[in-house]
Amino acid sequence: MLKLWRWYQHCLAVHPVKTQVVSSGFLWGLGDIGAQAITHRSITLNTQNPLFSAQGSKEEFKINWQRVATTSMFGFAFVGPVGHYWYEYLDRFIRLRLQLQPKTFKFVATKVATDGFIFGPLDLLIFFSYMGFASGKNTDQVKTDVKRDFLPSLLVGGTVWPIVQIANFRYVPVRYQLLYVNLFCLLDSSFLSWIEQQGDASWKRWFTSAAHHSVEDHKRGS
Repeated sequence: MLKLWRWYQHCLAVHPVKTQVVSSGFLWGLGDIGAQAITHRSITLNTQNPLFSAQGSKEEFKINWQRVATTSMFGFAFVGPVGHYWYEYLDRFIRLRLQLQPKTFKFVATKVATDGFIFGPLDLLIFFSYMGFASGKNTDQVKTDVKRDFLPSLLVGGTVWPIVQIANFRYVPVRYQLLYVNLFCLLDSSFLSWIEQQGDASWKRWFTSAAHHSVEDHKRGS
C-alpha cells in the first residue's frame, strides 16, 4: 500500500493533470458500479415497484458496462481536468487576491462557500446534462431530467459536502485535494448515478413541489 501511494505521488509530481484525469475516471466508473448495485438491490427488495418481476429477486446483478464507461468518461473529461485547475486556482485566488491566511477560519469558510456555490451546482448541471445526452435523449428530455434531478441532488449533497470540504481545505495539501474529493466521489458518483437512475420517483416530485410552493409563497409575500 505504501509503494502504491509513493507511486501515485511520483505520478502526481511528474504528470499532475494526467494523474488526476485517470484517477477521477477510474473512481467515477467504480462509483457507478456501486449505484447500479444499489438500484438493483432496491428493485429486488421492493415488491411494489413496477419494475419488479416474479423472478426479480432471483436475477443476478449484471453490470451495465456501457453506463460505467459513460460515467467514467465524465470523470476523465470533466472532474479530472476541471477539478485539478479549480482547486489550484481557488487556493491561489483566496491566498493572493483576498489575502487570507491558509487554514484560518475565514480562509476555509471562503473556500467551502465558493466551492459550494460555484463548482457544486456546475458539476451537477453538467453531469445530468451529459448523462442525458449520452443516453440518446433530446434537448427537451434532458431539460426535463435536469429540472427533476438537480434540486434534490443539490439539497441532499448540500448537507454533506460542506463537512467533507471543511476537512479537505483545512488539512489536505492542495495537490491532494482532488484525490480526497474523488475518494468521497465513490459515494457521490454512486449517489448521483442512483438519482439519475431513479427516473421520476415520488420523492423527487416532493422536492420540486416544495420548491415551487416556496417560490409562490415568496411572491405572495412580496
